[in-house]
Amino acid sequence: MDARVTVVAVREVGPDTVAIEFDTPPGFDAEPGQFVRLSATVDGERYRRFYTLSSPDVEDTFEVTVGVDPDEAGPFSQRLADLAPGDELDLAGPFGDSYYDGEPRAVVLAGGPGVGPAVAIAERALDEGNEAAVVYVPARDEPSHADRLDAIRERGAPVHVVPEGEPIGAVAADALGDAVAANADADAPAVFVYGFSPFVDAARGALEAAGFDPADAKVEDFG
Repeated sequence: MDARVTVVAVREVGPDTVAIEFDTPPGFDAEPGQFVRLSATVDGERYRRFYTLSSPDVEDTFEVTVGVDPDEAGPFSQRLADLAPGDELDLAGPFGDSYYDGEPRAVVLAGGPGVGPAVAIAERALDEGNEAAVVYVPARDEPSHADRLDAIRERGAPVHVVPEGEPIGAVAADALGDAVAANADADAPAVFVYGFSPFVDAARGALEAAGFDPADAKVEDFG
């Protein structure tokens, strides 16, 4: 669907990272793990970018999480970071088939911005009485959505930040593999993978080493 959406809140959720909450437009229905296209005109030029949902549902509002590197942010990323309640953007979607669909155990492997759908899926699974686990490799020294990750832990779901405080490029394959092996045996879980291509490749390798067929995972490669 296409709609005009209104900003409800903008919050800092990590280093150079904001979560943007929008009012849900009539008729909009989406699941955690799907993504939307946001559009706006900045300085006379039209921009369109895709963002994965980071809210467990879209009942009244929905959320996306946006990384904004101050040294590399383009005009549209900076526009998103500067949004305030009442501002409006154009929305299209939802898109994507790699979303949570009520699986009884969800294991989410997230690299960098993949933490948004990771927390959304884990929260949704737990809300529905199911099980969840998150394996997260932050893109910066500190994890994003740390408060939500802590809340997921407190609800009894395993959350692994691997390795603590190191960027994706420094991840050792065995460190990621150990966390995957602890949570993704070949019989039980639905596995989700979200992140940029280097992380997705590493995650597939870790899954295979743990005895899980990577072809069975739901994967969203951010490029």
